[in-house]
Amino acid sequence: MQTDARMAALKTGSGGNSSAGAAMDDGKAARKYHQQSKHIGAFSHFIAGGVAGAVSKTCTAPLARLTILFQVQGMHSDVVALKKNSMWREASRIAYEEGFRAFWKGNLVTIIHRLPYSSISFYTYDRYKNFLQTMPGLNQNKDYASADVCVRLLGGGLSGITAASITYPLDLVRTRLAAQTNNIYYRGISHALYSICRCEGVKGLYKGLGPTLMGVGPSIAISFSVYEILRSHWQLQRPHDSSALVSLACGSLSGVSSSTVTFPLDLVRRRKQLEGAGGRSHVYNSGLIGTFRHIIRTEGFRGLYRGILPEYCKVVPSVGIVFMTYETIKNFLSNNNY
Repeated sequence: MQTDARMAALKTGSGGNSSAGAAMDDGKAARKYHQQSKHIGAFSHFIAGGVAGAVSKTCTAPLARLTILFQVQGMHSDVVALKKNSMWREASRIAYEEGFRAFWKGNLVTIIHRLPYSSISFYTYDRYKNFLQTMPGLNQNKDYASADVCVRLLGGGLSGITAASITYPLDLVRTRLAAQTNNIYYRGISHALYSICRCEGVKGLYKGLGPTLMGVGPSIAISFSVYEILRSHWQLQRPHDSSALVSLACGSLSGVSSSTVTFPLDLVRRRKQLEGAGGRSHVYNSGLIGTFRHIIRTEGFRGLYRGILPEYCKVVPSVGIVFMTYETIKNFLSNNNY
């Protein structure tokens, strides 16, 4: 039996809703394909999205930590010394000084963060998209190329912002745990939360929220819309290709696209999250624009993309694992009537 294996955030409607599916259909072949999708409920969305995110993050944790370490190196390091660093040298340092397990430092909080984050973003995308399709100018009777793409962008961005806002304190703790090297300020998740609230106040848990929300909307919107457009076109042109192959190729390309565009904001987010960590001095005392200027002035334009190489190495397997794991779990749950 043929099933629609889209990501929940990229699905139309609620896993086969006929009115939402019509918004995607600008041809008979596409309409027939979407009508064959099998309905799955909210439980399946939450479980499949959350587990897929956790599995992907665990598999790519070493590359994710390397990305974070490179992103924040410019805060308290000499720029000349940074030029001598490389992925291999930093990975060797971690293995030698911290041990092999240190590559997964902060991974537990990553999983705890990703379960609600992925579930919320996957689930709310459907809801936002259904709501937007009822608005004048964006409803399913309008031109496909303009109205539906706009719905995808807005729905994806809103779902990402919602998930990021709800789970942000865990994301900040994850960054601080992963950025620790030889000097240990936080002994675990609960200790980090307690120390931040005690030393920096509750507001300290939301440092960097501004650039996070500015980046997560476009990131999710670009990733989701590129994936959906590529996958829809691929399925129409080559309907017999392996679903896993389609998911890996389209998911990887969408991930690379969104990461390239939003990486400077992600770098600023990480550095803002580490401001004042462990009693260290503040580096960026200005707003978002001032932070960008400071980085460009002290590290050059390339400083905005510090850590982009391990990010590229991470995003292809990461996105591929997310999409394929989601499809597998979703199909299992739907076939077993969950």
